[in-house]
Amino acid sequence: MGHPFPIREIARQAGLSEATVDRVLNGRGGVRESTAHEVRRAITDLDRQRTQVRLVGRTFMIDIVMQAPDRFSTAVRAALEAELPALRPAVLRSRYHFRETGPVRELTAVLDRIARRGSQGVILKAPDVPEVADAVGRLTAAGVPVVTLATDLPASTRLAYVGIDNRAAGATAAYLVGQWLGERPGHVLTSLSSGFFRNEEEREMGFRAVMRAHHPERALVEIAEGQGLDATQYDLVRSALERDPEIRAVYSMGGGNIATLRAFADLGRPCAVFVAHDLDQDNTRLLREHRLSAVLHHDLRHDLREACHTVMRAHDALPPAGPAPASAIQVVTPHNLPPAPAG
Repeated sequence: MGHPFPIREIARQAGLSEATVDRVLNGRGGVRESTAHEVRRAITDLDRQRTQVRLVGRTFMIDIVMQAPDRFSTAVRAALEAELPALRPAVLRSRYHFRETGPVRELTAVLDRIARRGSQGVILKAPDVPEVADAVGRLTAAGVPVVTLATDLPASTRLAYVGIDNRAAGATAAYLVGQWLGERPGHVLTSLSSGFFRNEEEREMGFRAVMRAHHPERALVEIAEGQGLDATQYDLVRSALERDPEIRAVYSMGGGNIATLRAFADLGRPCAVFVAHDLDQDNTRLLREHRLSAVLHHDLRHDLREACHTVMRAHDALPPAGPAPASAIQVVTPHNLPPAPAG
C-alpha cells in the first residue's frame, strides 16, 4: 500500500488510532476488513486533496456528514474539493461520512464518534428529528461547531444554515407549474424523499400556498418516503398514477426523477410539466434530453465556501461577519444549461 503520508496523518484522516493504521499498512492482521477499507479510503482522500491544496498555514479538519442520495453527496464532495484551493487563510482537510438512508441511531452514532475524537467543524445534512438535534448539542458541548447544509435543524444548537430559502423555492416551482400548465386540466404530483427533512417540508409548504392561492382548482397528490432513490420511487409514483388518472405534472422536491419518468412512460401517461431540484448528474442529463421542464438550482460551491468560512470564523481564522443571505435560486431549463465540463 504505497503512499507518501505519515501514519499520524492517515490516522487523523481515517479517525483511527495510529496503532490500527500501522497494523493495516504492515499487514499484521487482527483488523476488520471494514477498518482496512477506511485506511485505504483515507489514503485516497489525502492523495486527492494533496493535489488541490498547499499544506501551509493553519490546518482545519472538518467532517462532512450527509444523509442523501449518492448523486447529491457526490456533487457536494466535488463542490467542496473544488473550493479547497481558495479557502484562505486556513487550509481545510475533510473527512466524509455519507449514507443514502438508514436508522437515525446510526447517524447519531457517527456524530457522537466525531464529538469524542474531536473535529474543527461538522457540515451536516440530516433529518430534522429530536435525536439528531440532541447529537448536535453534544457536538456543540464538545466545542465542535456545526453548520447545516441544504436542510436546516432550527431547534438545534447548530451555528448556521447555508442553502436556499426553501419556502421561496417551493413558491417558485408553483409559479412555473401554474404558468406552464396554463388552462389545461390536470392534477400535480408532489414528491418528497422524506417528511423528516426540513428543506422538503418548507418547499412543500411554499408550493402548496401558491397553488391554493392562484390555482385552487388543481388537486395536489403527495407521495413521500422514497428517500430520493430510484428503486423505491418507482413504485410510489406508479401507484399514485394508477390511483389518479388526472395527474399531468410533477414537482419533485427530493429526487428519484429517472424512476418517476419511467413510471409515467410505463403507463403510457404524458407528463406535461416537471420541475425538480439540483443540477446533479441525473437531472442535467434529463434536462439535456428535454425530459424535465426546469431545475431549481443553487451554487453548491458557494454554499460549501460559506460553510467552511463559518467554521473558520468560529475559530477566529477569519474576521466576524453577519448572517449569510440565502443562496440565489436559479431556474435552469434545457435552454440555459451551463456548458458541460471539458473532457
